[in-house]
Amino acid sequence: MDSLKIIIATALLLCPAALAAQGTTPAEAMALERQGKLAEAVQAWRAVIAGNPRDAAAYASMGVVFARQERYKDAAEAYRKALALDPHLPGIQLNLGLALFKQGKFDASIPPLTAALSQDPNNAQAQTLLGIAYYGAKRFAEAADHLAVAANADPSNVELQQMLAQSCLLVKKYPCAEEAFRQVLRQNPDSAAAHMLLGQALDGLERPDDAIAEFQAAAAVSPREPNVHYSLGFLYWRSHRFDEAEREFKNELEIDPQNAEALAHLGDMELKQEHLDDALAFLQKSVKLKSDIRLAQLDLGEIFARRKQFTNAVSAYRRAIELDPAEPDAHYRLGQVYKAMGRTTESQRELAKVRELRQKADEAAARAIRRDNH
Repeated sequence: MDSLKIIIATALLLCPAALAAQGTTPAEAMALERQGKLAEAVQAWRAVIAGNPRDAAAYASMGVVFARQERYKDAAEAYRKALALDPHLPGIQLNLGLALFKQGKFDASIPPLTAALSQDPNNAQAQTLLGIAYYGAKRFAEAADHLAVAANADPSNVELQQMLAQSCLLVKKYPCAEEAFRQVLRQNPDSAAAHMLLGQALDGLERPDDAIAEFQAAAAVSPREPNVHYSLGFLYWRSHRFDEAEREFKNELEIDPQNAEALAHLGDMELKQEHLDDALAFLQKSVKLKSDIRLAQLDLGEIFARRKQFTNAVSAYRRAIELDPAEPDAHYRLGQVYKAMGRTTESQRELAKVRELRQKADEAAARAIRRDNH
């Protein structure tokens, strides 16, 4: 009987109505939280709210307890109710943003985190969370702006530097990307990934020799890193260093025989050397693995056209045009194939498209020059 009384008494203590009737106070709810009795603290805050449904601070405090229990959805709901009652409650926007962030709701977390930073521009936590939220939402331009501030305040934080560097790289802010990747390498000089990404940034800055040096460093640190040999080979290929490019593409294929890009570039080099059979073998294997490599489609079109396999050439050039309609080269080559086939109207249409695209390119270049001169 005594044990039954204890159970009943305990149940009453956890009942919000009973707590409200007993006049539960915020101080009592906070005491339960300090003792780590989080479930009881939630019930106590519910009782406080039952006694005063417009107590914004009680909702906010209950949200904090939910967050400590990792019940972030409940926490966010409590914070929203607190905000509806008192939009100026200190810290509530940051807490709401964090609760949404913890659920992976990066887009939804951005407005409250922005509000929190607006209320306190020196809040490092809000600045960092906002930058990561933009990064998680794939809004890389805004991510770069906020992560730059956070990373500059904490230069030893490799994770922040990596997110900043990647964000800058993705929006082609190459000087920012270069500095951030160099900061990563100061902390971890043996990071093959950082060397590769720095190489991409340097390539974007039109410093091919420096880019090659970074990819060489990545290959030295981690010779079986996926794509490191392909990327190095691509830089050699673009610099017309074909012997070195061939070596790197073949190194990549030893690691990944299904690397369609490496196969396509090997095919292109065989074509440049007039080894049509070898080129065709590489290119057909490439497009079988991956049909959206434009270089492979262009080169296949050229081989088929040379061999007067015009139907195949037309298919390859049309696929190249699908992959990038704004490039005139495939239109021109397709026009020549149509001409060879006696399809004059279609040939003229393609050649007219070439003139149109070149005119647009000239106009865009002229606009860019005018902007640079102002």
